[in-house]
Amino acid sequence: MSVMKRLSMIFKSKANKALDKMEDPRETLDYSYQRQLELLQKVRRGVADVATSRKRVELQINQIQQQANKLEDQGRKALSVGREDLAREALTRRSALQSQISDLQVQHNNLQGEEEKLTLASQRLQAKVDSFRTKKETIKATYTAAEAQTRINEAFSGISEEMGDVGLAIQRAEDKTAQMQARAGAIDELLASGALDDFSGTRGDDIQAELDRMGGGRDVELELARMKAELGQGPAPQDAIEAGRPGQQQQHAPQQQPQSTQQYHQPGEGLR
Repeated sequence: MSVMKRLSMIFKSKANKALDKMEDPRETLDYSYQRQLELLQKVRRGVADVATSRKRVELQINQIQQQANKLEDQGRKALSVGREDLAREALTRRSALQSQISDLQVQHNNLQGEEEKLTLASQRLQAKVDSFRTKKETIKATYTAAEAQTRINEAFSGISEEMGDVGLAIQRAEDKTAQMQARAGAIDELLASGALDDFSGTRGDDIQAELDRMGGGRDVELELARMKAELGQGPAPQDAIEAGRPGQQQQHAPQQQPQSTQQYHQPGEGLR
């Protein structure tokens, strides 16, 4: 296959695909119905033309027949007055007119037969056009309903062009949101570890972070020792009492005061 033939085939296939995509069956049906109406109109116009010709021939026959009858009357009058020559001339002319009438009669019969054929064809074509119109409207209604159902199904399934664009936009927004959240979390971790400097002044440097970490560990140890003392598993260290958090000192000071008071009054009672 030559290059030109391949190019021609590719062009025709592309054009056919594009035309098939652009074609609307409803418009095609309407166009076909319009063409049938035009054809029916031409057939009806042909019937009218043939009928007009037939009528014209009938008028000619009638006119010639009147002339022939007039010549026959003239021939009789000529014979009545003894003018045989005039009667012969009148009959000769009448004979010629009768020949024309015969020819026109044949033509009239042909036109009448043609008119009957065209009339029958027009009636059949009219019936086909009416049937096509009913079928056309049914197909158009079915196609419209199927098209609407397809669009609804595509909208529900999300595969339509409009819903596909909306779905892609939502997906892009979700991806960007997840990316920004991950980036924010990574920056927070780097700032907390000291790998990045926080120039806003809300965070300390790496030395302060290490001191804070050590202080947090000491608080945990002191809190653990204090809890052991409350449970009777060990003495409460003085550092835990002095270095405890203010909230904890306020909570436990009122509980220890009655115990110490009770210990001071018991020796007095023994002496009494």
